[in-house]
Amino acid sequence: MVDKKKIKKSMALFEEAQTLVPGGVAGIRRPYNFVPGEYPIFFDNGKGGRIFDVDGNEYIDYLRAYGPIIIGYREEEIDNAVIDQIKNKGICFSLTQAVQNALVKKLRELIPCCDMAALVKTGSDATTIAIRVARGYTGKTKIARCGYHGWHDWCVEVKGGIPQKLYEDIYEFHYNDIDSLEAILKANKDDMAGIIVTPVGHPNGAEVQMPKPGYLEAVRELANQYNCLLIFDEIRSGFRCSLGGAQKLFGITPDLSTIGKAMANGYAIAALVGKEEYMKVLADKVFLSSTFFPNSDGIVAALKTIEILERDKVLDVVAEKGRKFGTEVEKVVANSGVPVNFTGAPWMPYITFKKDDQGLYKKLRVEFYTQLIRRKVFLQPYHHGYICYRHTDEDLAYTVGAIQESLAEVKKML
Repeated sequence: MVDKKKIKKSMALFEEAQTLVPGGVAGIRRPYNFVPGEYPIFFDNGKGGRIFDVDGNEYIDYLRAYGPIIIGYREEEIDNAVIDQIKNKGICFSLTQAVQNALVKKLRELIPCCDMAALVKTGSDATTIAIRVARGYTGKTKIARCGYHGWHDWCVEVKGGIPQKLYEDIYEFHYNDIDSLEAILKANKDDMAGIIVTPVGHPNGAEVQMPKPGYLEAVRELANQYNCLLIFDEIRSGFRCSLGGAQKLFGITPDLSTIGKAMANGYAIAALVGKEEYMKVLADKVFLSSTFFPNSDGIVAALKTIEILERDKVLDVVAEKGRKFGTEVEKVVANSGVPVNFTGAPWMPYITFKKDDQGLYKKLRVEFYTQLIRRKVFLQPYHHGYICYRHTDEDLAYTVGAIQESLAEVKKML
């Protein structure tokens, strides 16, 4: 039996935080998204593939700040590039700095659908402006969506404080189910502005899915048939599946695409990229502006991150690490005697438990992730993980062993 981690400082900080911040911490970082009482709530620092909480506990981190840390924490080349920009030029001005053009030219070189780009700060910014562009270009209203696209009114799952009229023109279809999409398009054929879909399926709290043969091709064909724009939400898959994203990997070019997360290894930047014909509505017909969108810290970080990704073939290394890790975990899962699934390799590994009518899977999930965190492996029960460049072979081998031991503890509950 492995002892529970001591998280006294974390708990004290959280108690104080609840008097200062609604919920203590923001959204998905709250304890109920982990295992309350077992997981830390506050981190102190990170380096490479590891993180350290405020109580001094060290963990191999696979959540990677929910995806941005594709290389590693505190990458000196990237941090030094940003520090140099801050010290010698500054990052926040009334007008735009020239590094904007350098980044967009690099995006245009790498991403198949990118003729032009609009730089923003978050994935939610990017998906929301994508919807606005689709509506502005087509003059239509309705959107078919598949996947998680952020916290803004049109797409957030939790509807508190949001009038129905702000999302009543959004229709959800199921990943890898082309019939569910076609039914929506047929029923709303005269008013469909766009289809937004994550090219790699990662529904909340469910197995990660890769596209079935012909699925993305069929989505592309339906968008053409119904004269609506196809939007790939590549916030997670961009600069992870390949330098050109999932669209490059799978050979399907959307009209618009969102990118973010891994593009700057933790610095705040995202983008909407797309074909000039559609993007140019942002020049006059559709409004986009923010005080901080042009800030150059994220732009400089993205340029340096992409330079490293290209130079060191980071994504090839990450994919190979993920494949080897996935192969070993699949063996462990298959031999565990536990009703569990492993999906998402090589990029987004995720262990989920098969649902049953009695709800036992919930207890098994809690026990599994309790055992993992006690073995200093940081994964989230309701969100897939990520493999990063700085995960060592030793980290990955240790994690496979920790998964095996944790499943053995779970099996005792059956």
